[in-house]
Amino acid sequence: MFFFFTPLQYVLIWLGDDKYSLYSIMIPVYAFLFIPARIALSGDYKRFLERVAKIQSGLLICVYCLSFAPALLYLPIPGEAEQGNARLLFFFVTIALFSEAMQFLWSRLYGQHVIAPSINAARTLEGLIGGTVSAALAGIVLFWATPYQFVWQAALMSMVIAVMGFAGAMTMSAIKRDRGVRDYGTLVEGHGGVLDRIDAICFAAPVFYHITRQIFGI
Repeated sequence: MFFFFTPLQYVLIWLGDDKYSLYSIMIPVYAFLFIPARIALSGDYKRFLERVAKIQSGLLICVYCLSFAPALLYLPIPGEAEQGNARLLFFFVTIALFSEAMQFLWSRLYGQHVIAPSINAARTLEGLIGGTVSAALAGIVLFWATPYQFVWQAALMSMVIAVMGFAGAMTMSAIKRDRGVRDYGTLVEGHGGVLDRIDAICFAAPVFYHITRQIFGI
């Protein structure tokens, strides 16, 4: 699954927005249908639904959702050159990582109401609100890096990134709790693995990408 659909997804994105109608549905339609059919044809029905769900979730979050970050480079924004797309990607990644840091900081300073203690005891309502507001302010500062016409659009999109990033971080924490692991890997020492650093990007990327498409009527 991963050795075939991962490179195919990124090749289609590299071919440009002309392939949007294909790479936007390839994994959630074709791959998701192929996975259970392939397992059924193998004749092994043990833990069938669990195995299908694991593979589908992995492809959806780690391949499909994450692929919409580089897809920003090929978004045909009216009146923008390639440098504009690069700045948009810079804006997205910066806001996603900044909001994560600010959510952690606000939680440490003023956190009182933990949202889901059994999932992540460090994620509080105060941290979410503070991080979202901080992201909006950062979006205003980085308005120059976006193709948006109005400052409020950059602020609003920053808030969307912050909220979706929070949802992504909580989801990935829930997966770790379910599997009984502390970190996703040891490649980045002291940081719990690469996936722990980009969990916010995974959820925020497709939402940010598609809302941006709608803003510019693409």
